[in-house]
Amino acid sequence: MGIFHEFKQFTIRGSAVDMGVGMVLGAAFSGFIDSLVTDLLLPPIGVLYSSMNFENMFISLDGLFYPSLAAAKEAGAATINYGLFLTAFIRFVIILFAVFLVVRQMNRWKKPHQHPLDGLTKKECPYCCLPIPPRAVICPHCSSSLEEQKNSSRTRGTTWKIK
Repeated sequence: MGIFHEFKQFTIRGSAVDMGVGMVLGAAFSGFIDSLVTDLLLPPIGVLYSSMNFENMFISLDGLFYPSLAAAKEAGAATINYGLFLTAFIRFVIILFAVFLVVRQMNRWKKPHQHPLDGLTKKECPYCCLPIPPRAVICPHCSSSLEEQKNSSRTRGTTWKIK
């Protein structure tokens, strides 16, 4: 499974723990990511687009031209600030990807031999009717041996003896 496919799965299907960890890490990374996006990533992209400053990309709704967003705000003009939105979106994607990498590594440390979906699925103990892991041999709740139950179900039924 490729890292980008796994990232897509993470963004689509996040559990409550993943979301909680994401919020905490997102808050911790916000200053770092803000500087990374504003000071390192956006200036070269702005140079590629003929020295464009993303923070000054806006549409004035009153039809007048303003040299900067600060000038438009000073004049009291209503604006659509798509440059600021683009900056915030890039920050969001970077934070989300960083959180994904941290949660992915934490999941590997927890149970490196177990597939993540195995922890989400459960089966029911036939004796105490409580949920147990799918590969359990002995029920952790009632201590019943589940292998005996499997073997006895195979030998049940009529047995024929031929002489």
